[in-house]
Amino acid sequence: MTHPRNMDVARESLLLRTLPDGVVESLLSDATTRHYAQGETVFLQGEEARSIHVVLEGWVKLYRVGPNGNEAVVNVFTKGHSFGEAIAFRGGDYPVSAGAVTDCDMLLIPARAFVTIMRREPDVCMAVLASTFQHLHQLVSQIEQIKAQTGAQRVAEFLFGLCDRSEGSCLVTLPYDKTLIAGRLGMKPESLSRAFAKLKLVGVRIARNQAMIEDVEALRTYADEDPAAAWGKAL
Repeated sequence: MTHPRNMDVARESLLLRTLPDGVVESLLSDATTRHYAQGETVFLQGEEARSIHVVLEGWVKLYRVGPNGNEAVVNVFTKGHSFGEAIAFRGGDYPVSAGAVTDCDMLLIPARAFVTIMRREPDVCMAVLASTFQHLHQLVSQIEQIKAQTGAQRVAEFLFGLCDRSEGSCLVTLPYDKTLIAGRLGMKPESLSRAFAKLKLVGVRIARNQAMIEDVEALRTYADEDPAAAWGKAL
């Protein structure tokens, strides 16, 4: 039995929020919750995918380790996000590994139970398609950022996404370490440090794990600028 608070988080996830209450109740009755300590492995690349994962609390990263031993961060998920749907429904092997970036709680929904419901109620497939499309959209956005934005603009976009307001000043806490932030944004740690330094010109100050943003709207404008103009401003 899942905790009522966890059920509320799960219901608001992209995967489940459009499903009928009866379907959600059925899925949650078969689901289990698990706590992962920071740094703990959730699953490894090549393992059989049997469950769909919903993050209830904390941060989780998906990553691959190349032949040279370097880690490439594919995505990072937090509260309310789900992952692993498509591969779990196929009964295939995970193409990536997953690890707990912070202490986190996860909801594991058995893929077999979900597939059974989908076969019985085809309308449920629409929710799965919506979730899959969202994951694809996020990956396309990441590729677009890498190709169309400077490193400093990518960092500005990331910081803006952490803000709880669209204007004025804002203090945000970096959700995970700077090495992972760099990997998530397709940068090296030293490039991230240079990007933070450039953002001082648009009113961003970094102190340990916090960022003080003097003008959120100015940060948003900088992130959206033509890269040539952004380079000129940051130099």
